[in-house]
Amino acid sequence: MMRKLSLIFAFSLLAVGCSDTRGRYPVQVNGRYGFIDSSGKVAIPAQFEAAGTFVDGYAPVQVGGRWGYVNSSGKLTINPQFEEADRFSDGLASVRMGDRFGYIDHSGTFKINPQFDGAGRFSSGLAPVMMNGRWGYIDKNGKLIINPQYDQAGNFSDGLALVRTGGAFGYIGSNGKLAIQQQFDSMGEFSDGLALVRMGGRTGFIDKTGKLAINPQFDWAGRFADGLAPVQIGQRFGYIDKTGKYAINPQFDQAGEFRNGLAQVSIGNRLGYINRSGKYIWNPTA
Repeated sequence: MMRKLSLIFAFSLLAVGCSDTRGRYPVQVNGRYGFIDSSGKVAIPAQFEAAGTFVDGYAPVQVGGRWGYVNSSGKLTINPQFEEADRFSDGLASVRMGDRFGYIDHSGTFKINPQFDGAGRFSSGLAPVMMNGRWGYIDKNGKLIINPQYDQAGNFSDGLALVRTGGAFGYIGSNGKLAIQQQFDSMGEFSDGLALVRMGGRTGFIDKTGKLAINPQFDWAGRFADGLAPVQIGQRFGYIDKTGKYAINPQFDQAGEFRNGLAQVSIGNRLGYINRSGKYIWNPTA
């Protein structure tokens, strides 16, 4: 289900979320998950126990308690066999078999065998993995590029990755060197050139030099995507642009990131999709 952004960088699976360029968006109908297209029409009937995000034309789905992958036509191309399955990124997807994580390609073949305690997504050719309680980074051959040394480690985004050692958050480059020193209560991953930070119980955004771009003023905020970021004021969620001005006024109980012009929002336990004007293209359903 839709979640607020977590700063704990372990493997996570979004049961419903964004889409890929093929225009497939997960929806829930009568307790089952399917997909709509960008016009709000059903593209894949609701038939799965849970569903994730389409990337590269594939999306993870849950059938019989196990996870596999479907293509954009809804055909199972990788049989349900995993305890967990993430979306594809850089052509690979992290999956869990037993208590170990590895990475598969689009055919479902393991390119990096299950061997890690935790695993994130590939970006810029690197992915965070956990070994013996510490996080480091591997390349697409499974070779350690940055040795496990962090208490937490995020995916690379915009060339930087958020890491934590002890109580200190900072950002490293792909060479493993610290690029932005820790100076805030907590931080998030970069997206569209900005990253969320918290100061004094409020959330704002910094640029890639570490300077404040949007002053901390929100109770919560998500990542920028398509030029907009979800934010929370009091009990309501809306969207701001990169200047910090409201593009869609706070009115939702939850709000997700925009992808290809659509974002998932909720009112109560009912989920729907809006466009960048704030208009529904898929009305909230239970």
